[in-house]
Amino acid sequence: MFSGLANVWTILGEAAMLGRKPLPVQVAGERLVLFRDAAGAPRALVDRCPHRGVQLSLGRVVDGCLECPFHGWRFAGDGANCHVPWNPDARRERLGAIPVPVRERGGLLWLYTAPAEAPEEPDVPEVLERPGVRVATFSVVWRTHWTRAMENMLDWPHLPFIHKRTIGRNLPMTPASRMDIALEDRPWGFHTEITIDGKPQEGALDFRFPNAMQLVIPAGKRIFSLMNVCIPIDDRTTRMVFVTIRDFLRPRLFDRAFHFGNRRVAEEDRAVLESSLPLEVPAPGDERSVRTDEPTLRFRKIYRERLQGGAAHGHLRVIGEAPR
Repeated sequence: MFSGLANVWTILGEAAMLGRKPLPVQVAGERLVLFRDAAGAPRALVDRCPHRGVQLSLGRVVDGCLECPFHGWRFAGDGANCHVPWNPDARRERLGAIPVPVRERGGLLWLYTAPAEAPEEPDVPEVLERPGVRVATFSVVWRTHWTRAMENMLDWPHLPFIHKRTIGRNLPMTPASRMDIALEDRPWGFHTEITIDGKPQEGALDFRFPNAMQLVIPAGKRIFSLMNVCIPIDDRTTRMVFVTIRDFLRPRLFDRAFHFGNRRVAEEDRAVLESSLPLEVPAPGDERSVRTDEPTLRFRKIYRERLQGGAAHGHLRVIGEAPR
């Protein structure tokens, strides 16, 4: 299950998107259904009834259990069968659904991509849980493999080209300019900053394992940060979740203004990125790389060693320098 993104915590989106009704989602080819139990906690099951295979997300929540739309079987958040109509003698302990761990932290929903108890809790960025912080999200679907989207989010050199009308227009650049990227491994991934012609540039890009980029934006004493999460739907499409984190202009009505800018930048990326072939990042040597590709090459190494085999869990370990 969850090919290429198994046994890891991933952000799904804003916690507010999960209300009283079942919410269907697809992650790495697996159909899931989310719902809230009687205590209001988020729960997730594989979106398939063990009885006749229909989608549980077509059903309803009754007394904190998810009721199948076909024959009315009910399932608790841990997958346990709570009720089988017409069959009071049914051995319900054998008739459960498949649960998947999910948490609500920092205003977001986090899913563990395995039908088993997670080995540890999600590594939530500290800024998400600070008092007085507004966390807002929107999502779009790109027609590309999630690894192409992820490495795009970590790529500094494309900014003055794809984003020459937005976030890249102020980068100083001449035909002879040199960009240097400082990359530091961290327990949760790696941190990057750049200099151009020896002058440090503001801001930083962080890779947060397994599929998120966090952009640190200087804002004085204010908190202002962006996270972009690349969630595979299947091998050809990716749901991009864009998260804004701020401690100013906190009323919800200002979300639209922040989302407008993010959508504009995202559309610039999408228009180019969807042309990439092959869809998935290729094996070493199949594409040509240079010194400023270090962050994307580091991600490719992490993907091959930690995710393609489906055995990822826990914190990231230092895995060596990318080629220069």
